[in-house]
Amino acid sequence: MSRNYKFYNTSGLYFISFATVYWIDVFIREQYLSVLSESITYCRLEKGMEVYAYCFMTSHIHLIFRSSNNNPSGLIRDFKGCTSKKLLKVIENNPQESRKEWLLWMFEKAGKKNATVSRMQFWQQHNKPIELWSNKVIQQKIDYIHNNPVESGFVTNSVDWKYSSARNYQDDHTVLEIDSDGYLFGLTKH
Repeated sequence: MSRNYKFYNTSGLYFISFATVYWIDVFIREQYLSVLSESITYCRLEKGMEVYAYCFMTSHIHLIFRSSNNNPSGLIRDFKGCTSKKLLKVIENNPQESRKEWLLWMFEKAGKKNATVSRMQFWQQHNKPIELWSNKVIQQKIDYIHNNPVESGFVTNSVDWKYSSARNYQDDHTVLEIDSDGYLFGLTKH
């Protein structure tokens, strides 16, 4: 793994993306998306996670974040571990989940391929952290995150994607609170 994909500056601001194993479209049900938003809220309140932009897509997540505890690697490891356990349990106990057997089989299949996993693997292991060092790069990553649902063809306007901070940048904090709407970096709203 190259230097570009590690958390070297523990107090730095990072852009990360991580996906479900096999890029499975898990996040198509409200209750699964709620697990993500509740987990981010918990990490913000209890674990020192500062979130400046986010987008939950059907198979992956994008974040711009900082660890106020100077442990971004541990924070993301714990977030992924906790959400993995919660999501597997919610899927297993969801009577309306028509793909339940297939999903659990796929997560178990991924777990069997990974010596560090005891039973099932939900998330791919890499996060591809990129440290953000200038307002220009920060703005590029925010734009990328907010345009992801548009580029995927889900919406025509980024603020129409419910699980994106594009809504926060329009003063809509109904799904998830974020930190300072980018003003920390001298950015203006879109």
